[in-house]
Amino acid sequence: MTDLLLLPGDGIGPEVTAQVRRVAQALTPDLAIEERLFGGCAYDAEGTPLSDETLALAKASQAVLMGAVGGPKWDGKTPRDKRPEAGLLALRTGMEVFANLRPALCFEALADASSLKRELVEGLDLMIVRELTGGVYFGQPRFIEDLPDGGKRAVDTQVYTTAEIERVARVAFELARGRRNTVHSAEKSNVMETGLLWRQTVTALHEREYPDVQLVHILADVAAMRLVKSPKQFDVLLTDNLFGDILSDEASELTGSLGMLPSAALGAPGKPGLYEPIHGSAPDIAGLGLANPLAAILSFEMALRWSLGRAEAADRLQAAVTTALANGARTRDLGGSLSTGQMGDAVLAAL
Repeated sequence: MTDLLLLPGDGIGPEVTAQVRRVAQALTPDLAIEERLFGGCAYDAEGTPLSDETLALAKASQAVLMGAVGGPKWDGKTPRDKRPEAGLLALRTGMEVFANLRPALCFEALADASSLKRELVEGLDLMIVRELTGGVYFGQPRFIEDLPDGGKRAVDTQVYTTAEIERVARVAFELARGRRNTVHSAEKSNVMETGLLWRQTVTALHEREYPDVQLVHILADVAAMRLVKSPKQFDVLLTDNLFGDILSDEASELTGSLGMLPSAALGAPGKPGLYEPIHGSAPDIAGLGLANPLAAILSFEMALRWSLGRAEAADRLQAAVTTALANGARTRDLGGSLSTGQMGDAVLAAL
């Protein structure tokens, strides 16, 4: 069995994923690692962003770690169902991962690199739990149609079921029990029917199964405001696919850089997890050795902890990243001058 499947993807994906491989080989040399094409590069070589063989291997692995996909090379130049991003959605669906864990952790050494004042972010430890396979990204119908007056009309459909909401909410409540025991559930129940169902469903689940956990309902726009006003009030922030996408990117800037945030996508117990840095493919710096690999390396740390059953190795890797940053290791996005490989060297030295 493959322990870890690497899907480097496009843009800076191969560069940051290469550092993950170096760290994995040093920290856990017994891991069985394989690598496959994914995204735009897979479309170029295989005619599809996600081949059946790659998806089958992903489902048979213990963990999958990807880089990033997409770029201007494919934007508007490939059929919509063959876009690199379509491959990502198909991978998430095929692996049946529905709970996206996006931690926003401010390392002590980077408190001054945040866009907010040190006192607002120092000690920040927030976990965003985003529903990943429902909502407006997957709802039907979705189309663009021509109108008689020569204009166009676009439709995207936001759809959620009780079961979809309950299963991701359970993940949030269980996580909160092992943290500071508070869940903020963010939606737009004031203007959206799906938001109202979300609030009703989370409330009922909380009363039925998790009365020991503090539950706070919050509108998604208010959550966005409070993330930049007083982010340390949050412990676990539960939200849907669209709002989770937006709020987690906002939270990334609290930590100093988008290049610092990992993520995990989990499904049912026993199913493989999907791990990825939340940054994009950054085609403008691809191949220049400027990308920060820490989000990818910390995604591997999450894989060690959540899918590979190696908590001790995960602790060692987390400590090594902390040490490297404390020793002044910085890529350009953090105000330093280290290359992608040199940042990998710093983590390996700390290990």
